Amino acid sequence: MTMLLEDKVALVTGAGSGIGRSIALAYAREGAKVLIADVDPAAGQETMTLVERGGGQAAFHLLDVAQPDQHFAAVDDAMHRWGSLHIACNNAGIIRGQQSGNLLLADVAPEHWAQVLAVNLSGVFFGLRAQIPALVASGGGGIVNIASIASQVAHAPGFAAYVSSKHGVLGLTRSAAVDYGEQGVRVNAVAPGFIRTPMTAWRGEDNLRDLGAQQLLKRLGAPEEVAELVVWLSSDRASFVTGGFYPADGGYLAT
Repeated sequence: MTMLLEDKVALVTGAGSGIGRSIALAYAREGAKVLIADVDPAAGQETMTLVERGGGQAAFHLLDVAQPDQHFAAVDDAMHRWGSLHIACNNAGIIRGQQSGNLLLADVAPEHWAQVLAVNLSGVFFGLRAQIPALVASGGGGIVNIASIASQVAHAPGFAAYVSSKHGVLGLTRSAAVDYGEQGVRVNAVAPGFIRTPMTAWRGEDNLRDLGAQQLLKRLGAPEEVAELVVWLSSDRASFVTGGFYPADGGYLAT
């Protein structure tokens, strides 16, 4: 059976858990060598172990996505290990930052705003800035940025920083696609809806059940379901696809 990403080299940020882990595992299953980048060494190493147990190739790289120079170090690591970089997925993100609770916009502290945007928006910009030259040097490839349904709607009060950051991710995605299409780099955004992950566990089971019911399929999504869309967009099967926005939201944005 032909694997979709055979002989490709991929980098995934925030790959220590949740959607990022599922993406790393799916990339490896389809034949890619995967650099697992995460700010949590234990979580990243666990993802690497899971890849290797499944017969895949992976390495772990410690990465704080809010630090621009660390992205160049991650790309250099992948290039040094495997000689090229064909795929990147900018997945790392946070929801609430340092403040607890969901505060209305006028009550958001500047440091909370800065932290959320540093990870969710600047982290994607810094990633693209380091990854794109490597993809061009490798003959082109695909980048997938993990956006959100919050790239389109402010679905509930109290998420001003998160919603703003994810709107920005969509703008960055389209700008990168416009800037580098002629050089063979495709850039797309995937927008998860309400997915059962460690990052959403703080909501509590009752709230998660209610959120799942808001999606047309009447359930929460699984990280693996998001990963399948990311794999396709990263592969040559999507060779004429760039600058796009693809919800994986159980139909939430259709309502």
